Amino acid sequence: MSKQFDLIVWDWDGTLADSTGMITNSILKAAEQVGLPALTPQAASSIIGLGLRESIEALYGEIPVAQSQALATQYTANYYAGEREIPLFEGAAETIIALNKRGHKLAVATGKGRRGLNLALEHSGLAHFFHSTRTVDECFSKPHPQMLHELMDHLVVMPERTLMIGDTSYDLHMAQNAGVKSVGVSYGAQSAEQWQHLNPVQQFSDFASLSNWLLENA
Repeated sequence: MSKQFDLIVWDWDGTLADSTGMITNSILKAAEQVGLPALTPQAASSIIGLGLRESIEALYGEIPVAQSQALATQYTANYYAGEREIPLFEGAAETIIALNKRGHKLAVATGKGRRGLNLALEHSGLAHFFHSTRTVDECFSKPHPQMLHELMDHLVVMPERTLMIGDTSYDLHMAQNAGVKSVGVSYGAQSAEQWQHLNPVQQFSDFASLSNWLLENA
């Protein structure tokens, strides 16, 4: 069966990596540690997918630079303390390897920084299966389309042959802004109700169903 998509772009946190709980707890703890108003778990998880600077602004608005920097520093420390223990979703590694063998170009577009993504790729053992990656310290934060534009340019793939997979409205809105199709997953940071209006071509509530669809239809 011929490929429908030449390039498949993955979000990392909440899509390939089961990291939503770790990120949420790291934000909640950091806010408490630096003396900022307490957040609800729902609020903390709602910004997953954004860059750290954009996340802090979304959560607290205009706060003094010193407070913003302290929160960012403490969150980063909390996250990296447990980052090595974050697992991939069951079947994720096998799916990436299978798609690679079938000739798809694979990429990552993430709200993580370069250091964090490189560590995650190293720990997962999947680094050499991805043809290109973009992070928030190299591009504008989602939902700006820069990450996808750069990945498509670098890998010489047209928008109509590109698929974006993500677990948040930021991922799917980025895809829409870049003129590419998207798939939404509801097993990560956001429920389907939060991104259905962005018209993904498919949506899945578990990784196994996503994997089956990709291997049969992508």
